[in-house]
Parts: sequence; C-alpha cells; structure tokens
Amino acid sequence: MAKKFQTALVTGGAGFIGSHIVDALIRRHIKVYVVDDFSTGQKKNVNPNAHVTRLSILNPQFVPLLQKIKPDVVFHLAAQINLRDSLQDPLNDAKINIFGTLTLIQECTKLGVKKIIYSSTGGPMYPEQARMPWSEKIHPQPISPYGISKRSAEMYFHYAFQVHGMPYVALRYANVYGPRQNAKGEAGVISIFADHFMKGNPMIIHGSGEQTRDFVFVEDVVRANISAMDRSAVGVFNIGTGKQTSINTIFRKLKKMTQSSIPERHDAPVMGEVIHSALSSREALIHLGWRPTVKLDQGLEKTVAWMHKR
Repeated sequence: MAKKFQTALVTGGAGFIGSHIVDALIRRHIKVYVVDDFSTGQKKNVNPNAHVTRLSILNPQFVPLLQKIKPDVVFHLAAQINLRDSLQDPLNDAKINIFGTLTLIQECTKLGVKKIIYSSTGGPMYPEQARMPWSEKIHPQPISPYGISKRSAEMYFHYAFQVHGMPYVALRYANVYGPRQNAKGEAGVISIFADHFMKGNPMIIHGSGEQTRDFVFVEDVVRANISAMDRSAVGVFNIGTGKQTSINTIFRKLKKMTQSSIPERHDAPVMGEVIHSALSSREALIHLGWRPTVKLDQGLEKTVAWMHKR
C-alpha cells in the first residue's frame, strides 16, 4: 500500500501520538510532512526524516502550505485536547477542533486527497448510562465542549464523504498512554503520575479515584491509524481495550513500579468529567483488522522505562 500513498501530511505530528504515526509512515517509505504549532508537541519527538513546519492550522498560511504539499493521505491530530481547558474556554476549543478541522476538510476535498484519518475521542462521546463497553451503535451524547467539538468534526467528515466523496476514518480513542506523552492534562494521567513519582513530587487524585478509564497503548493506536490508511473502510471506529481500570489502580501500579513512597491523596472531582468509560473495538476488528495487543502492565513498564531513559 506504500505505493498508493506516497506523500502524507500529519497535523499535530510533533505530538505524542502524531510523532509515533510519523515514525510508522517513514518506516513505510512514505514522504511525511508535519504541521504543528508546538503548543504541546516537541521538536525532539519528530523523526529527522520528516519535513516540519511550525504553524497552527488556524494560521492563514496553512491553506497555501497544504496546496503546496498536495498530500495523498492526511492524518489529522492537531487539536485542543484538554477536556478541562474546553470547560474553561469552549470558544477556543471550537475554533481549533471545529473551524480548524473544517478548513482542512474543505481544502483536502479541493485537492483530491485520497483519505483522511481523524483522531477523535471515545470517552467523552457516549452517555454514561449506556452499557459498557460502548459500541459505535450507541448514539453520541457528549456533555463537554471537547466532546461536542470532536463529534461536530466527525459529522463534517461524514458530510464531506456523502456529498463530495472524500473517504475518511474517524478513530475514537480510549485513553491513550505511552512514551512521549506530555505530563499535562487529564488524558495524560499515566504520564502525570509517573512523572510525579520519578521526581518525588506530591500529587492529588481528583475525586475518589474509583473513576475508571479504558487505557490503550500508543503502539496499538498507531497500528489502528496505519490499518485505517491501508483498508478501504470508511466511518467511525472505536479504538480501545474494552476494559476498565480505576485511577487508583493506575496510581498503585506506578507507585510500585517506581518504588515511590508518595502518599495517595484525593480532592474534589472535576465537574463535566466522565466517571466510567470503556470502548468496544469489535467494529475495528471487523473492518480494520485491528485489536489491542499490549497488556496494561506491559505498556506501563514500557512507559516508565522511557521516562527513566529520558
């Protein structure tokens, strides 16, 4: 399939997940362009064989750059990714995640891009009262601005496919973790804990800690993106393990792995956060040939080892 896609654009390609996708594409001998404003991404993450431009997707120069690159395939990860920030500033969240994405879709449609793979979200997308693990058949009912903006983008991709024939895959991630994750924001709870344990800094668990998440390792997420590129499938797919793990369990596992003596402390829960989440990836198995392969303890050990090396 490398012949089908010779040139790829990765927005947010200096970020945690994006930089791993860049590595995978370069291993496939695909020419890779990265656009990232480095608000959370880091230059050291980016493969030296990629062509990097420091630019926001909201910058007027983004469209001319896209026209110049003329990519065959686009991996769209540039986003406002922090749920808590979206609660504080819904307008900024919408500017990046809705208007930025819509600009990308319109220009890619004009350029005849062969496929767009979009990094969406799973946890904030579904109603908590629905039976878990959640499947894509459950009607999305996001209650946070972040979830709403991600769902809006999915709907614009669906529109572009139905009306203009622009193929896309939207991957609804569970809680992704692994090497290169920035120790900032709710999505990075594993990297936050590991970072604090290694530095000996005290930390607070929001709420009881019995809230659960579906933790999926970054290597598995990259495989899902590459499968979405290779396969002819179009639509929305969950990418998760289907298993729930509590925040307290993560805290205790990492405390043991890092041999830390930091005590477990709690404060008030964060309003607007999902309490429990887990995603069924059955559709991804059927249509993308994807299933998670990295066990939680194995992934945590790889993450801690990377942080030690860093």
